[in-house]
Amino acid sequence: MKLLFSNSLYLTSPKDGSSTAKQHPNQDPRTSLKAKGLKPFNRRQFIGASLATGAVMSGMTMTGCSTLPTHQDNPNIVIVGAGVAGLGVANRLSRQLPNATLTILDSRKVHYYQPGYTLLATGVWSSTDKVTDDNANLMPTDINWVQENAREFLPDNNQVVTDSGTILDYDYLVIATGLRLGYEQIEGLSLDDLGTDGIGSVYASPETALKTWQQMDIFRQTGGRAVMTLAHTDMKCAGAPLKMTFMLHDRLMQTGTRHDSDIEFFSPHKTVFSVPIVNDNILSRWASYDPPIKVNFEQRLTAIDKGSKTAIFTDKNGDRNQQDYDFIHVVPPMFAVDSVLNSPLANEIGWLDVDKYTLQHKQYDNVFGAGDINGTPKGKTAATVKLSAPIVTTNLIDAIQGRAPSQKFNGYTSCPLLIKEGEAMLVEFDYDNNLTPSVPLVDPLQESYFAWFLEEMMLKPAYMAVAKGQV
Repeated sequence: MKLLFSNSLYLTSPKDGSSTAKQHPNQDPRTSLKAKGLKPFNRRQFIGASLATGAVMSGMTMTGCSTLPTHQDNPNIVIVGAGVAGLGVANRLSRQLPNATLTILDSRKVHYYQPGYTLLATGVWSSTDKVTDDNANLMPTDINWVQENAREFLPDNNQVVTDSGTILDYDYLVIATGLRLGYEQIEGLSLDDLGTDGIGSVYASPETALKTWQQMDIFRQTGGRAVMTLAHTDMKCAGAPLKMTFMLHDRLMQTGTRHDSDIEFFSPHKTVFSVPIVNDNILSRWASYDPPIKVNFEQRLTAIDKGSKTAIFTDKNGDRNQQDYDFIHVVPPMFAVDSVLNSPLANEIGWLDVDKYTLQHKQYDNVFGAGDINGTPKGKTAATVKLSAPIVTTNLIDAIQGRAPSQKFNGYTSCPLLIKEGEAMLVEFDYDNNLTPSVPLVDPLQESYFAWFLEEMMLKPAYMAVAKGQV
């Protein structure tokens, strides 16, 4: 792997030594707990888990990685983003297009396993080491890694401009930048407040997730009033706020302080989850608790007064109301990254304007999207990448060969909902809100220990295999 750092003016192709980048005019070149008390498998559970796990893994090998002939002998492909989506596509392209020049653009040296953040934030895992890896170990060996971020996209010129002003030319482009967390949109809140004085958030970082558990742990010792929130925008892992709510209830039950506590959930929508049958299931569960979890609809978190421990919500008419809290879980609004938002590649609300089935850009045929940045109705989860990364790869190769995209993405999304320690629901669905269970003998609307086992023990190995383009 060739590393290219931010002060590089020219990127040399490892294939033929030709220049693939030049300096942007007018730019300075100098200018990114283990679950306690869980009983072990008995023989019957172990056999069932082994069979189901085998089914999961076999189901994940639906797309092969064989080398395909190419219409364009040496395509120059730039991949923006080294999260699981960008890496998954990069590793597949490295094997399937051995003659291609591949460049990946991302400043991050550390790779974060973001699905593990809820396990940190609820006390299941106790170390941030469980969710951090080295991005260098996940890269294809023959890729050019430009350790910068994309500042600007110029799709009419087939160019990406980096933070330092370097221009990368491309024949084909894969955008996998992820999204931006908009904590600054909540008045009175700063990133430094997260994980302190009763304020938690699962999204910001591994360290913040761990501090969120510390705040939850303090809260559950005596109980009090908990305010749980949801973003008004499209968001990644939309099940995380629900997991946090379920697990807070369970942690209070464990310490015997649930009857001394009030949990209220505030949704800016008319639902708490986009799939109707799952939404109804969750609301029914919360209503059955003693005491129940109260849900407030069409209430958007707009401000926090840390001094008085008060959250301010705004309804659809613009009216504001205050809610006292002892513990609050903040879910920030989420947006496309600025480089996409301010480019010709964005749709009307800023996300990458791709066809929801082919994941090819609607205007620029040589541009594809992967992961959270896509402006699709569903699919901002790591599980989505399992199915969509092979589709992006195949459809990109189709484009290189002068064909129309041959594969269609159905919007597959998976959300393992933690219900209580040792039990979870494995919810899987598509664009049309159809449940699409893939694990034998697991009812997606019923909690099970096996679904918990998948979340805690099996999903990270599967995730790493996706990042390496192996499933």
